[in-house]
Amino acid sequence: MVEIGVKMTVNAIIQARRGSTRFPNKIFADIDGKPLLWHVVNRLTYAKNIDKIVIATTTNTEDDKTEQWCNENDVCCFRGSENDVLNRYYMASRSFPSDVIVRITADDPFKEPEIIDAVVSKIVDEGYDLATNNFPPSFPEGLDCEAFTRRALEYMEKISEDAFEREHVTQYIYRHPDKFRIGNVKCNQQLSSLRWTIDNLEDYKMVKKIYENREKTGILLMDEILEILEKNPAIKDINLKVKRSAMYQ
Repeated sequence: MVEIGVKMTVNAIIQARRGSTRFPNKIFADIDGKPLLWHVVNRLTYAKNIDKIVIATTTNTEDDKTEQWCNENDVCCFRGSENDVLNRYYMASRSFPSDVIVRITADDPFKEPEIIDAVVSKIVDEGYDLATNNFPPSFPEGLDCEAFTRRALEYMEKISEDAFEREHVTQYIYRHPDKFRIGNVKCNQQLSSLRWTIDNLEDYKMVKKIYENREKTGILLMDEILEILEKNPAIKDINLKVKRSAMYQ
């Protein structure tokens, strides 16, 4: 449990790899003139409660390009197991130590800095083992965020033997809520039916269409996206049939 009132170091770790089976090399897919990975990192720079951003990629040779991109863009990089993502996080957290780890997935181009800050504040100010905004979900899929303590990560790394849990990092906590204190940040409206993540080509087309219809400049935030979708409701139909995460079904 976080010791309330003590200054905490908070690192965001982004899990990213080029070897997606449904959409290979998607982390470098172009969105508004920049690769998807750039958008994810850029949004985190607006979060006030994050001290360091780390990209945790794989040791596969195809992710040499991912490490090269990190070096060229002055982003910390760690390379570890492709399938044992829990261990990748654990080892990354040892290379870049912090009290709290924010888990970010590299297929979400619309991560919201204010939501991330709210989740971090939740765990730091109230002493949870894990804080999230999807237990239960109320934000659009793709705006989800999780923050957990170093102690919780070390415990999961030591005790979890299930392949699904090790691939999806925090599932041990959700499967054993009696062992952990879990805090949730709730949206002021129910938006979990919306899908704003990129898992395949239909998702990618939807995201690009949102950018094509924007009228403002700067970071694209949730309220503006909602306005775009209200004016252009057909955009939501582009990836309507894509299979969603079990948490959002």
